[in-house]
Amino acid sequence: MTLKESGPGGDPRVVDQWEDGVGWIAHPDETMRRTSHALAVDGEVWLVDPVDAADVEAVYADLGEVVGVVVGLDRHTRDAAAFARRHDVPVYVPRWMKRAAPDGVPVEYFDDYLPGTGYRAIPVVDQPVWKEVALYDGPEAPAPTLDPEARTGPTGDGERSTLVVPESVGTSSYFLADGERLGVHPARRALPPRSTLGDLAPDRVLVGHGEGVSEDATGALRNALRGSRRRMPGLYARTLREFLPV
Repeated sequence: MTLKESGPGGDPRVVDQWEDGVGWIAHPDETMRRTSHALAVDGEVWLVDPVDAADVEAVYADLGEVVGVVVGLDRHTRDAAAFARRHDVPVYVPRWMKRAAPDGVPVEYFDDYLPGTGYRAIPVVDQPVWKEVALYDGPEAPAPTLDPEARTGPTGDGERSTLVVPESVGTSSYFLADGERLGVHPARRALPPRSTLGDLAPDRVLVGHGEGVSEDATGALRNALRGSRRRMPGLYARTLREFLPV
């Protein structure tokens, strides 16, 4: 198994699927398990950090018309430009992440919201070497309640909210310490994004590496952020054993 595979790939594996979106891993055998997502809003589809694969369009064809490709991390643009050219649409980049704009394709910049959607753009990291934005269509964490029937979902009306985090949290093996379903990126363990993600209450967390979390996603997110530093030594030790040659 290689860390990261290149090329068009083949036989993309669907790992996240719900009424308004789908996620796929273009190279299922790679260690990094880079995950791409298609988000549908009123029949319009946004591709988020996509990685190319043979016949990948079939994965999201039923969701609607592709209107844009979103880049959520400045350190790579994956295959955003290729998808933008294929669908003849712009690449969308947060204005404060301008250096993430790929060359050779039209680029649109956005601020607080992804245009034409209910997805709020949340700056997760804003550092010279790492700039990352999350997309979220739900509210902040609700006030505690003793009535289990008081809420049917974070929106209060039965709708399920989605949080997309490109890099700071994930479910690939090298993200996860013992007992975690969602883990903080190894490079962010000492300084987890509690201030930016800790008050969110998603029903579904989609990540850029691995399958998303759709069962008690808010609990998994809070557990990951709360235990990030405490579980750091164990994660580093296990990862070292996995990647060092025997």
